[in-house]
Amino acid sequence: MGRLLYAVVEIIAEIHNRLLKLNDTFEYNFSDKELHFLIIGGLGMAMIFVVHPLFKMLARTDHIMVISWTYVFTLIIVVTFAIEIGQRITHTGKMEFLDIMFGVVGFLCMFLVFSVFRGIYHIICRVIGRYRNGYDDYDEER
Repeated sequence: MGRLLYAVVEIIAEIHNRLLKLNDTFEYNFSDKELHFLIIGGLGMAMIFVVHPLFKMLARTDHIMVISWTYVFTLIIVVTFAIEIGQRITHTGKMEFLDIMFGVVGFLCMFLVFSVFRGIYHIICRVIGRYRNGYDDYDEER
């Protein structure tokens, strides 16, 4: 997993270098901050154009839990990275990628347990609803 992280960092560094080269080649003279403003802003908007229609469709089809899970999963990744980076900066612990991985897997396992209980709850509610509706129909026929 550490190799994957390094590979992603290398890809990002390569993209960064190419963007700086384009900046120099076309003599735009954007500062590093201005490039971050433009690139991250554009990337964020591109993600909005993909994520918003997807979430809108999920909301229309009553899949709000998928939206919630996606949001929380994203926050969990950000928070675990922030904790590890904070440990590195403050020397209050050892920055390890495995800590991030175990934290994320912990969330996934706990969500799996939650999903099982939630599924059982919904099944029970459906059975009770059919049972009640069945009696209502039976009482009306009398």
